[in-house]
Amino acid sequence: MDITQILHSYAEEGFSYNPVSVPIYETSIFSFKNFEEFQNSLLNEFEAHLYSRGKNPTAEVVEKKLAALEKAEDAKLFASGIAAVSAATMAFLKSGDHVVCVKDAYGWTSKLFSQYLKRFDVQVTFVEGIDPEDFIKNTKPNTKLFFLESPTTFTFRLQDLVQVANFARQNNIKTVIDNTWATPVFQNPIELGIDLVVHSASKYIGGHSDVVAGVVIGKKEDIRHIFNTEFMNIGATIGPFEAWLLLRGLRTIHVRMQGHMENTLKVIEYLQTVPEVEEIFYPFYSKHPQYELAKKQMKGGSGLLSIKLNVKSLENVITFTNTLKIFRRAVSWGGYESLVMPYAATNRDGLTEKNKMIRLHIGLENPDLLINDLQNAFQAMKKVKL
Repeated sequence: MDITQILHSYAEEGFSYNPVSVPIYETSIFSFKNFEEFQNSLLNEFEAHLYSRGKNPTAEVVEKKLAALEKAEDAKLFASGIAAVSAATMAFLKSGDHVVCVKDAYGWTSKLFSQYLKRFDVQVTFVEGIDPEDFIKNTKPNTKLFFLESPTTFTFRLQDLVQVANFARQNNIKTVIDNTWATPVFQNPIELGIDLVVHSASKYIGGHSDVVAGVVIGKKEDIRHIFNTEFMNIGATIGPFEAWLLLRGLRTIHVRMQGHMENTLKVIEYLQTVPEVEEIFYPFYSKHPQYELAKKQMKGGSGLLSIKLNVKSLENVITFTNTLKIFRRAVSWGGYESLVMPYAATNRDGLTEKNKMIRLHIGLENPDLLINDLQNAFQAMKKVKL
């Protein structure tokens, strides 16, 4: 199915009066004509419209579209990305199990595995993930799940999804990947053998920095299992209006992602010429060590990258950050706007190697304006007296 068919009309049939915009079903509960219909719904809440905590028609449209975009059978929306990550993993783990997770994953994902799951005696091994052997050699008899994030947060390391998925399938290990960076437009991990895909839908799926949401996508039997265990018990349900905001943003994701990529490549072309930039971290930068793998398993890149500054003082980093005018200082990413996130803002450790790292989100502004903004920041940074 063509992507524009999925985004513009798929799963939108059956609404009264044939609305062009899907209605917002702002209702907590649904009523029934008779006892039999009521009973059937109570006994099969995964399929029925009974209570919006479980299933809502507005959210259902978005779920069907996201499943189609990821070439999967089903999807379930959550109130946040980390809610989706938590449900997709905890639904398949029990006390005594072991997980292999990539390093440099999203911070709250890392905390889920390094701290939260310890309370339930779930063991976790963190690996670089660049080599599939990192997963293979760290697999134990009680390993039940591999968690991937390709590319990873801040350092943008890739995992070879086909090789990792093949090994996992042969050993009955569930694979879950955070695909937020690439989106379904640029990467479809399920086609490469991964079991479950999660997204922070707050990012590119929403695309306008006005909604917090998450989604889990995969086989219907897996989504049903997650629904009947973590989803309904934890209650991390997205509201109908938030689902509608996702739908509104989703209409243009294919156009927006192309714009983010084009702008990012123009900015990288400039950054290559800047002596104060020691390293550029972006999978579709030709000098990225996994550039060939990026081209093999992704169709393109998004607007998020990192740079490492060649500086001798934390004041250089602070001045660079504070001088930017168009780039806004904010967490998250994936909206239309450009953002800056210095790693140094996450700690008080002084000028470490990691604190020389700056994450940039390249938005949909005129790239010449973004480059000029960066030029001014680099100039101001150089004037700092040490």
